[in-house]
Amino acid sequence: MDRRVVITGLGIYSCIGENKEQVCDSLRNGRSGIGLDPARKEMGYRSALTGILRKPDLKGVLDRKQRNYLSEQGLYAYVATREALEQAGIDEAWLKENEAGILYGNDSCAEAVIRGTDIIREKKNTILVGSSNIFQSMNSTITMNLATIFNLRGINFTVSGACASGSHAIGMAYLLIRQGLQDCIICGGAEEVNIYSVGNFDALSAFSVREDNPAAASRPFDRNRDGLVPSGGAATVIVESYESAVRRGATILGEVLGYGFSSNGEHISTPNVDGPKRSLQMALDCAGLRAEDIQYINAHATSTPVGDLNEAKAIHEVFGDCRPLVNSTKSYTGHEMWMAGASEIVYSMLQMQNGFVAANLNFEEPDEASCYLNIPKERVEMEFDTFLSNSFGFGGTNSSLVIRKFKE
Repeated sequence: MDRRVVITGLGIYSCIGENKEQVCDSLRNGRSGIGLDPARKEMGYRSALTGILRKPDLKGVLDRKQRNYLSEQGLYAYVATREALEQAGIDEAWLKENEAGILYGNDSCAEAVIRGTDIIREKKNTILVGSSNIFQSMNSTITMNLATIFNLRGINFTVSGACASGSHAIGMAYLLIRQGLQDCIICGGAEEVNIYSVGNFDALSAFSVREDNPAAASRPFDRNRDGLVPSGGAATVIVESYESAVRRGATILGEVLGYGFSSNGEHISTPNVDGPKRSLQMALDCAGLRAEDIQYINAHATSTPVGDLNEAKAIHEVFGDCRPLVNSTKSYTGHEMWMAGASEIVYSMLQMQNGFVAANLNFEEPDEASCYLNIPKERVEMEFDTFLSNSFGFGGTNSSLVIRKFKE
């Protein structure tokens, strides 16, 4: 089988907005979600920079047991998923009567693991950890909790592919639906934002230390970038077969045309050019498109010196003189880690739906590679119908997705 795969719902909870409307407004108006967390300095971090977002209060929405079983990123994922399901027109009754699955990107549960271990060390009694800790600390915390809360009876597992996790989740759903193995899958990615979650990244000197002006710290493609800014939240994309969407009478927002993937096969943390290039080309080939068909690229570009440089080279080698508009929405949010591959599909869809390409914030001076790309310093009002989104991660994992506005 070779079925069409469409998008019918989007949900987002991030540092630039707690729903799609707030996020779109931030992208349109160049509003950063990055700030300082003083607790990080107290804990010994080099950099206190991070995306700033509050934990949602789900009292009165979920029962006590459901709330307790959710990790921090699980709270974000629940809110994003509820928004996406609402837009897709999928309610509790439909989920009970039909087989829907879940594939969600998640790579760490640091806070739950550390808090649970601290209790055992201090009290010398495992019983005092409580029954909820195991469900918060497992890597599959999001899929197991959301599958239970929403009564999901289809495919159910966590995609753990470093900072490409959310993108790979959508790509895997695309393949399963295209092959006729599933009709509807809740996809996404989530990342916790707490003092425990990224201390080891800080130890690598991976973070920007531009603390005097947090909004200017994340500088994808800019010559003077000095590192990424950690962030998080959750994003959900409802992916289903065209037949399923039509049968439900759903509004179709877009179509997943292609999924490309590759592994660099070299350094564990330093990306190369060849891996991303092959992922980009595979996505185009899978979609049956040429470079000139892509009007906008949401780059992975995290604001690291080598990562941005090599991605810019890969994009230029594949797209050459076609020069689609390229931005990195991480200039607004920082690097949302395991969430980023899914959130950047949402950010790109919002731009496409509303006829603009957001400015690449803090892009003041191109380097020797980004000078070849068409990177907007200001918002561009432009109708477009096809985009590509890149996501790369430690270990050399790469994912590229091609999405198009739905056409009959």
